[in-house]
Amino acid sequence: MWANLNCLLTPVSIKVTGRENIQKGQSYVIVVNHQSAYDILILYARIGMDFKWIMKKEIRKIPGVGFGSQAVGHIFIDRSNSAAAINSINAAKSKIRDGTSVVIFPEGTRSKTKEMLPFKKGAFWFAFDLNLPILPVTINGTRKIMPSGSLNLLPGKAEILIHPAIDISDYDKKDMTNLIARTREIIAGGMKLK
Repeated sequence: MWANLNCLLTPVSIKVTGRENIQKGQSYVIVVNHQSAYDILILYARIGMDFKWIMKKEIRKIPGVGFGSQAVGHIFIDRSNSAAAINSINAAKSKIRDGTSVVIFPEGTRSKTKEMLPFKKGAFWFAFDLNLPILPVTINGTRKIMPSGSLNLLPGKAEILIHPAIDISDYDKKDMTNLIARTREIIAGGMKLK
């Protein structure tokens, strides 16, 4: 509700395409490009799925946000400590089932340009560890609504494209290069770079 309210107050119109690619009751590793902090709001407001975020542990210190994120079961990762990150992911596995998915921005941070950053492997390891399909999602328009490095919210149009899921059984865990490249290609194919 709070995400929808924020989108209405900005105001932002959001077009969603591809909801038919979501299978009811199926959990996914949702892999999304990251243009703006506003990406979070539009996903909450319009994707129509139950999901948890994987977020850096520093977010836990943000007043209100950290407490709220922990209360609803989001997953905090210590990116500076591999063992702690693995423990966090293992503890989170019980939350990602029965249609509850996990959202990961594989770039690791917002891109400062219109181009996507290289993808990190974490989302793809997670998919293999949980034996879940990857659900590629492209977001367009949020860079103009909430520009990087700014807290200004500007009226505009955003778009969420939900692509068909990728079955990870077609890929080899020992060499994720092809899976990462395919996922990135699908997401990039939906981006509007004008």
